[in-house]
Amino acid sequence: MPVAGIPIRRGQRGFTLLEVLLAFVIFALSFAVVLEILGGSMRSSIRAREYTEAALLGQSLMDLVGTDIPIAEGGRAGEAPGGYSWQLNIAPYQAQFEDDRSLELAELSGTALFWVDLDVAWGEEPRRREVHFSTVRSILADRL
Repeated sequence: MPVAGIPIRRGQRGFTLLEVLLAFVIFALSFAVVLEILGGSMRSSIRAREYTEAALLGQSLMDLVGTDIPIAEGGRAGEAPGGYSWQLNIAPYQAQFEDDRSLELAELSGTALFWVDLDVAWGEEPRRREVHFSTVRSILADRL
């Protein structure tokens, strides 16, 4: 029997309500998975950016040791744009292993060795992040 003037042929059928609901559920689950992947990707990108900025700040501060920051025993701390805080400690070098000849070589060459430790931190608890940088710097012994 025709509906609104359109003849219905045998064998011609539409989707049932169950099929439509099932397709919608599959689409919704797929969309939720894609959103979770995108969210994880964004979090990873932000974390990578923060670590990169912290590394650049650390490198800049380490480069200042011996020029703007004198090589002398003690500590310094400060803040940097972007919510980064840093703490720099300079201490006399101590041999790290038994056959370390660094101190002997430094003495023969007339230099003094110092550990330079730098901690850069950012973020609020409980997601506070921190990176540590360490190096050895030398200065002529007569400049102490």
